[in-house]
Parts: sequence; C-alpha cells; structure tokens
Amino acid sequence: MGVSGSGKSTLAACLAAKLGCAPIEGDDHHAAASIAKMRAGHPLDDADRWPWLDRLGTAIGAAVARDGIAVAACSALKRSYRRRLEIAAGVPLRFVLLDGTRDEIARRLAARTAHYMPATLLDSQFAALERPGADEPALILPAAATAADLTHDIWLWLSVGRAAPHAAK
Repeated sequence: MGVSGSGKSTLAACLAAKLGCAPIEGDDHHAAASIAKMRAGHPLDDADRWPWLDRLGTAIGAAVARDGIAVAACSALKRSYRRRLEIAAGVPLRFVLLDGTRDEIARRLAARTAHYMPATLLDSQFAALERPGADEPALILPAAATAADLTHDIWLWLSVGRAAPHAAK
C-alpha cells in the first residue's frame, strides 16, 4: 500500500514471485469512469473507491481460496479502505506501507510514462494517507529501499512475525 509511485506494483511482483503466486494489480480493478476521472486530474472520492475496494477484495479472497495466499498492490490509503478490503476478501489481510517523501515520490512520478495517474494528484494522495495504527496488521518500510531488500524484510515479517531490519513502526 501507499501513494501512487511508491513502488507498490514492483514490490508486489517481487513478493508474489517469492511466495509462488500471481500478483494482483489494484489498478486493474478500477472502473473505466474512475480511470478517466484520474486521467483528467481529478482525485477519486469515497463513492468512487468503495466499489473498487469491493472488487479488489473479492479478487484477493478468490486468490487466497485458490492458491492459499495472495499479494496485491493497492493504495489502501485510509484505515476504512483497508477494513473494506478485508471484509470483501473474507480473510485476514496484512498491509505493507511503502513510505516515502513527497519529493522522492514526485521524482518517480515525473519519470513514469504510460500511467493514467498524473503527478498533479500526488498531494491529494498524501492528504488522504492515514498511516497504519499500532493496532493494524501492518509493516511500514521505506519506499527508497530496493525491491529485493523490501521483499526480504516482508518475508521475515510474514515468516516469523517480527519487524524487519528496515521497518519503521
């Protein structure tokens, strides 16, 4: 989870490969109208997000039923969004926040091509971000770390239930 450009999709692909499952891309579950809205430079609101979270959560639950595990890349910016995903999935979820500075993420977005999310929406994403609370099953890792290091840290966290070396909780 994290703001656009934090590295969610890259990390999900690496982690899914390590866990032996197919990654689920949250962007693939957006309605066409939501993609058009973002492409036009308008942030999504909760009314746009609820059906998306339900579709994505259902896909996560189906993957867990089929494969025993799932890895998904999704913004999940608010606590209520994370809860909605878990309800839709029907299974307990864990979250990893890729935490980066606005400047760092803006540089990444400026270099990214062929994505509908414009860099002009970054401030709205940071404004909406609710960092996971201590009571949530979440790990916070630096977005600046390599995908390999992040994958290793998550593997440790999932395997032994302890904070990974790069974790900042």
